[in-house]
Amino acid sequence: MTIIAALAATGLATAATAQTAPTPVPRSRVEVPTTPGVPEFRDPKTGQIWTPENVGRGPIGKPTPADLAFDPLAQAERIKGVVVQRPNFTPLGWSAPSAGPATPLVTMDNASLRAVPGKRWQVVLYVNNNSAGTLAPMIDCRFINAGKLVEETRVLVPGVGAGVRGGLTIYGPKTDLFVDRADCRVVSP
Repeated sequence: MTIIAALAATGLATAATAQTAPTPVPRSRVEVPTTPGVPEFRDPKTGQIWTPENVGRGPIGKPTPADLAFDPLAQAERIKGVVVQRPNFTPLGWSAPSAGPATPLVTMDNASLRAVPGKRWQVVLYVNNNSAGTLAPMIDCRFINAGKLVEETRVLVPGVGAGVRGGLTIYGPKTDLFVDRADCRVVSP
C-alpha cells in the first residue's frame, strides 16, 4: 500500500508539472501622441494656401509703400502718465486662506493678453486673496512693445473677501498702437 501511494503521488506530481501554464508572450504596444494640424489660410484673391512653412516664400512681388508703412518694432508712441482703472471683479470660487511665509497675501495667475479689434488691448487674469481678511489689491500693468513702454496702468481692485478667487479685465491702449507684451504685478498689499 505504501508503494501504491508513493506511485500515485509521483504520478500526480508529474501531471501537475506537465500542466503549468506557459509564460504569456508579450504583446506589441505603440503609443503615439496626437499631432496638431497645421493652420492654413487661403488667399481669396490669389488662391495661394499659406501655412507656417511657406509664409514669406514664393511670388509675392515688391512690397508697396502701404506694406512698408507700419513697422511694429519702430513704434515710438507712448501714452504719458499713469492710467487709473477700477475694474469689475467677478468672484469665481473660494479656497481656505493659505497666506504665510511662502505664500503672498494676493496672487495672480492665468493672465492672457489679447486685442479686441477696433477697441483696446486687454489683460484678463485671476486674482486670489490668500489671507483671512478682506483686501483691496492694487496692481500695476505695463503694456510694452519691443521693450518700450506704451502705457502704464494702475488697477484698483475692489475689496476681495477672505479666500476668494475671481477674474478681472484690465484695459490697455487702443489697438491702433501695437503691444507685444504686458507685465502686471501686485504692488499692494
